[in-house]
Amino acid sequence: MLKIEGNAKINLTLDILGKRPDGYHEVSMLMQSIALHDTLALEKMREGIDLSISVPWMKADESNLVWKAAALIQERLGLKGGVRIRLTKRIPVAAGLAGGSADAAAVLRGMDRLYGLHLSDEELCSLGAELGSDIPFCLMGGTQLSTGRGEVLRKIRSMPNAWVVLAKPRISVSTAWAYQNYDEQGAERHPDNALVEEKIISQDLKAMAPLLCNVLESVTIKKYDVIDRYKRLMMEKGALVSMMSGSGPTVFGLMAKKSEALRVAGFLRHVTKADVFVTRTSGCGTRFVQGNVRRYKIKSE
Repeated sequence: MLKIEGNAKINLTLDILGKRPDGYHEVSMLMQSIALHDTLALEKMREGIDLSISVPWMKADESNLVWKAAALIQERLGLKGGVRIRLTKRIPVAAGLAGGSADAAAVLRGMDRLYGLHLSDEELCSLGAELGSDIPFCLMGGTQLSTGRGEVLRKIRSMPNAWVVLAKPRISVSTAWAYQNYDEQGAERHPDNALVEEKIISQDLKAMAPLLCNVLESVTIKKYDVIDRYKRLMMEKGALVSMMSGSGPTVFGLMAKKSEALRVAGFLRHVTKADVFVTRTSGCGTRFVQGNVRRYKIKSE
């Protein structure tokens, strides 16, 4: 059996440059891995896919991105063997933290190790991009500039270490809805990714923080004012910056010290109904935690 963790992400910046001929949006985003993760246990089977999930209401069938990632590897690589996957969820669902993409990335990376496929990062990212725009980032992780529809990556220097408080309101936001409404109204403020990268290179967390910007806030906050409330509460309690991640609804705050993060998290748990998490920035997207693979030959059909 092999165990692998898939880390969540936050958007340090998110800018929309326009709509592409293929219907996707052209984006420019600075993405950051965080240590909040799901854990997947993978084991060889004779054939097929067997998926179970710790969250009972989540569908563990062909519609799940984890299943789709396993099936894509089987199809493209001509694998005759199957895989049993046990997914333990910690990343909140539909939260703007790329939990599903992180799980799919972990399956791609894990099956490559499990079956000794020796796929390159480029090959894995190409497969991942067929399933979702965030999956290449979740495979590579760290601090990356993400462009195209999100699948084109350029690694930059890791951002300064920071503690991260996450507050997820008990609402769901449709990514398609957020982008569609952005097309209609746009945003007044856009991030300066080059300047943010400059502050990251100089490892100046305090100078970087006020430059962070997500243009989708201009859409989502108008409909869900709870997001703005959580942002204001974090800032009032001393966060260096507070912002919505992705299309939302999760709000994150950055702090330099763990004690500050725990204080802010405790306050939020007391005064809100949010699901609150304390984590920190991470330099990786996936991480193997157990490399013991039970090997046996799979008979060809």
